[in-house]
Amino acid sequence: MKPKSSDSKSPTKPPAERVVKDIRRQTRRHFSAEDKIRIVLEGLRGDDSIAELCRKEGIAQSLYYSRSKESWSEA
Repeated sequence: MKPKSSDSKSPTKPPAERVVKDIRRQTRRHFSAEDKIRIVLEGLRGDDSIAELCRKEGIAQSLYYSRSKESWSEA
């Protein structure tokens, strides 16, 4: 028997973009409302810089600022 070449494409394989999208969807972190509030309050406390806080929490600074604006608009 001949081994299958790596060049042949299987018709059952999903496209690469779809695989990447599925992986990103599965690895996306979901923060509870309490976590979001805690992070914003830590930033307002001012013990660390916003950049340091975001690195520690693993979020983008833009996400922090959008959450802080959300909390003010709901108040």
